[in-house]
Amino acid sequence: MHAAPYRYVFGPVLSGRLGRSLGLDLLGARVCSMNCVYCESGRLERLTLTRAPYVPAAELLGELARWEAARQAAGETLPEVVTLGGLGEPTLNSELPQIIAGVREILPGVPVAVLTNASLMPDPQVRAELAAADVVLPSLDSLVPEEFAAVNRAHPGLDPKDIADGILAFQENSRACRNDSRASRTKLFLEILLVAGINDSERNLELLATFCNRLQPDRVDVVTLSRPGTEALARAVDAATLARWRERLGGRVEQTGSTAQAGERGNALERAEGTAGARLAEREKNGHKQSGGLRLDEIRPRLLASLARRPQTGAQLAEALLADQGAVSAVLAQLLGAGRVSVRRQDGQDYYQARTE
Repeated sequence: MHAAPYRYVFGPVLSGRLGRSLGLDLLGARVCSMNCVYCESGRLERLTLTRAPYVPAAELLGELARWEAARQAAGETLPEVVTLGGLGEPTLNSELPQIIAGVREILPGVPVAVLTNASLMPDPQVRAELAAADVVLPSLDSLVPEEFAAVNRAHPGLDPKDIADGILAFQENSRACRNDSRASRTKLFLEILLVAGINDSERNLELLATFCNRLQPDRVDVVTLSRPGTEALARAVDAATLARWRERLGGRVEQTGSTAQAGERGNALERAEGTAGARLAEREKNGHKQSGGLRLDEIRPRLLASLARRPQTGAQLAEALLADQGAVSAVLAQLLGAGRVSVRRQDGQDYYQARTE
């Protein structure tokens, strides 16, 4: 495959919730409605609620079409899902509907997911746009106003109750679609990220438990920091706290009634969920060997694009790119020597991240 650089297409990356996920960056810069203390994407450049075509749909989709043509020419495996996210809040991109539609045309049958901080979900227009995706993954870290301010450092125009109400309204519409045999239903995966001493209070736990009981999402993922974040003050909660929260909030929440999905794409999403960890464990058992694999000059631009969005270990990169572990290690060594990436050790593992110029 020709090793052309990509500005907005990155990965695939290994997602514990979605499998091998091809990322699309809809912002192109650190533009967001929140400045979360745990964010992996680096220092925020602009805090805003203004929607605009930060990355024009035509430009992003043109790059995706080029990526797909190269993938087909190389005979590479399709990603299990395409995830809209990147360096900031993807719903800030006002051309979100065109992007979702374009992804479906270029990669038919591959589920489309949107990672969102839910800040714009109080807007009915944004909710309608998100309903075109196969799965929406909103985050809601605290319903305690002072905790919300401390952990998410959001735009002053945002309120956690309004955000929660927006998520509830989205789910209500999704339930209506579920009862209409002509319509597909967007799955909702709620994420709550705990930061020690900031949003792990009993008050927040009780408020979120009540909220989850009302929301009835397809699943609830309670997580904590697993990679280096932007702020040193952001620390992971201990295992006991994480387990207690997961037990209280129920983990995966089963819906009542029919949960039928819309054909091929829904089935593909079901297959992708939960497979990433098993594959990574198998690769670790077998020494991270990969038959075939990308050439070194093909691995380099993909690593840089992926590491510009999130810190990752060499094993995670190799698994996500379906590349040989030795080849990935060699490229990482080259990039370290050239000052293109940095490395930080956490929990006994080396996490690599692209250096900002």
